[in-house]
Amino acid sequence: MYNMKEWKHVFKLDPNKEISEGQLEQVCESGTDAVIVGGTDNVTLEDVLQLLSRIRRFTVPCVLEISNLDAITPGFDFYFIPMVFNSKDKKWMLDVQHQAIKEFGNIINWNELFVEGYCIMNQQAKAFQHTDCYLPEKEDVIAYAQMAENMLHTPIFYLEYSGVYGDPTLAEQVKRNLSNTLLFYGGGIRSAKQAQEMGKHADVIVVGDVLYDDFKNGLTTVEAVKGKK
Repeated sequence: MYNMKEWKHVFKLDPNKEISEGQLEQVCESGTDAVIVGGTDNVTLEDVLQLLSRIRRFTVPCVLEISNLDAITPGFDFYFIPMVFNSKDKKWMLDVQHQAIKEFGNIINWNELFVEGYCIMNQQAKAFQHTDCYLPEKEDVIAYAQMAENMLHTPIFYLEYSGVYGDPTLAEQVKRNLSNTLLFYGGGIRSAKQAQEMGKHADVIVVGDVLYDDFKNGLTTVEAVKGKK
């Protein structure tokens, strides 16, 4: 069984974006700890299944981050369930998750399901706008992290800058408030230097967008936080 507490680096692939077979092989054989399948726009069951079948040719753990109930399918190692803490519409904290459990609760393997407490920090991000977020102050973010750790006991707190590089100082402050909850950082990592910088504070860095426009630099992020295979 995979131990998520040992993870340091994951790649995130969008089923709505193109990646060649050669590139996918390099991603899956890079030494990354897992590949997350997930996106905000036009995530369909067909695209998720196609990407899953391609990734399954390799031994890397595969995670579905659920953003669309119609695109849920068996076959993944883990299922990540986002709860958007800084949404102004609390349906993104409870209601959509409740609907999913109502529909799939009888067939869920609860050992494969992990809740992510999201805090989305980029006002221009599609996810920020889609979930009707507000931009939190530093104190708000730390309070959300404390809620994740001590009130809700979510296994993951996800600091998400979605396309822009975030504040390493804030990541460091958030991490100081987490003991059992893992800090995932995602957003704007485009180089080994940035991966190493954010990897000093986050338990796990998530690298995604760079794979689609600067693939070689994206691959360097694995060694930056994990060392040579």
